[in-house]
Amino acid sequence: MAASAGNFYQDFDITWGDARAKILNNGELLTLSLDKTSGSGFQSKNEYLFGKIDMQLKLVPGNSAGTVTAYYLSSQGPTHDEIDFEFLGNLSGDPYILHTNVFSQGKGNREQQFYLWFDPTADFHTYSILWNPQRIIFSVDGTPIREFKNSESIGVPFPKNQPMRIYSSLWNADDWATRGGLLKTDWSQAPFTASYRNFNANACVWSSGSSSCSSTSPSPTSTNGGWYSQELDSTSQERMKWVQKNYMIYNYCTDTERFPQGLPPECTATTTS
Repeated sequence: MAASAGNFYQDFDITWGDARAKILNNGELLTLSLDKTSGSGFQSKNEYLFGKIDMQLKLVPGNSAGTVTAYYLSSQGPTHDEIDFEFLGNLSGDPYILHTNVFSQGKGNREQQFYLWFDPTADFHTYSILWNPQRIIFSVDGTPIREFKNSESIGVPFPKNQPMRIYSSLWNADDWATRGGLLKTDWSQAPFTASYRNFNANACVWSSGSSSCSSTSPSPTSTNGGWYSQELDSTSQERMKWVQKNYMIYNYCTDTERFPQGLPPECTATTTS
């Protein structure tokens, strides 16, 4: 088991954007910025195969239309797995859209989108991914907003064999990000900046072909809050239903026009929320 309370110098590499990505406060704060020339991004030094990943983000304030801040887990290659948070910017005063997706074996198209019940630019909020062999749970400030259960029994691939790194980036996507690309980035507002702090990983680190949660290590179910076998209790399920009822604005599982041949199997299975 590896539980790391993060230091950005120790845990991450800045991968693009030159000086637009900065690590500050002795490694406790990381900022990404975007200007007309380039965005910026970083990735974790470690790869993980299952874990509970927390990060606090404060998003681009003001007129952020056209910008996207992404924070996700991903493997590499044409049949990659990926677990996504993306924050789609908007005009001042209009709500951000939190876009989530899950890719398994290279196939995504599992988007669910939400408004948030607070201003994500005013302060830091915690965005978490719980990924264990049974389920993936997306949470905001400890409130679950989405669960993607393992539905391999009905032929739906589930991310469980490919180690993933954590990635984050801030970039210009004004061809699609805001109102389908109608609203363009206002470069007079640049540079746009998003901030990160309090990274934490209770996770199985993958290194040289083996996991830190191997059979010789303490059982992951007995340490760090039991995330390896965690599921939503009835209170958490009610909170998730509240979010989905009041704040979900798109759900692929109800988009019959998009799937005229029938909704994806995990949408109609009783095993999936």
